[in-house]
Amino acid sequence: MEFGIQLGGLEPTQYRAHAQTAEALGYDLIVFPDHLVNEGPDRQLDVKSRAFDHIVMAASVIEATRKIRVGHLVLCNLFRHPSITAQSLMTLDQLSSGRLVAGIGSGWTETEFKMSGIPFPPITERLRMLDEAIAVILSLWKNDRTTFDGEFYHLKDAILWPKPVQQPHPPIILGGGGKGLLRLAAKYADYINIVPDAGKRGHISMEVVKRTNDKSFREKVSFVREEAKKLGRKPDAVRISNFVFATIISESKEATRKTAEMMAPMFQQTADELLASPMILIGTPEECIVELKRRAKDWGTAQTIFTGEVGQNEKLMRDLREKVLAHV
Repeated sequence: MEFGIQLGGLEPTQYRAHAQTAEALGYDLIVFPDHLVNEGPDRQLDVKSRAFDHIVMAASVIEATRKIRVGHLVLCNLFRHPSITAQSLMTLDQLSSGRLVAGIGSGWTETEFKMSGIPFPPITERLRMLDEAIAVILSLWKNDRTTFDGEFYHLKDAILWPKPVQQPHPPIILGGGGKGLLRLAAKYADYINIVPDAGKRGHISMEVVKRTNDKSFREKVSFVREEAKKLGRKPDAVRISNFVFATIISESKEATRKTAEMMAPMFQQTADELLASPMILIGTPEECIVELKRRAKDWGTAQTIFTGEVGQNEKLMRDLREKVLAHV
């Protein structure tokens, strides 16, 4: 099992310090979001929430570390032409001596497109754009010249040099939960980070969050594996990644139950459903160890990435690693 942390909302110097702490503790991966604004469920928005250029922040963290892998969860395809994305990611892979994880997605936060004037087509079109973009990026990474005449992107004898350090290419991680995105993961991805589907709506909906549970996660894992099989890939070729939005290490089983019962109404779930939710990890160290092992067995998770307070609180980052993750 790989364990990673998503960093976001920090001051620039904190990114480097937190990444160095994560590396020293033995975490496997640091990832960054890619947004112009940081929007919560049902369009909750703090206009003073920090939103830095996380390609630049990835370069800063790469320079501050030596072995931890670095990437994005995930870059928004619509923010950049795939030729530029290919060049930026190649540069990060060169800077890191082959530590890049290449994360890319279709884009989902409608608010940031409306405010900036960047076109925000329907999800079916955005997914077709993402399909072409990944094909373009892979070709630029692999081939001396790329000619591509698609619906959205058109390249003629395009050159990208040098190539990424990692061959045939850096590992690709896609993030999402809709069937269209899961099909693209089955086609291209090395990892699929399964999260509540926000692409069609253009925002995170608590209605969708409510339906994100043990059963829905299993169904999406099965769907990706079946689609991969249809495409001639091994069903387990796409490794399953779990994104944990909230982590609470409690002092007793009674405290675990009390916390779950307190939080459950917010997620419109029962306490038992919340404790098994892919989005949450609540429990004593022993309970968290058992739950992460269950997810590996039942869902096939090969990677767990923690966000929220874990990425902002070094004590929680340390406690999680030393008391829980080191024993999974």
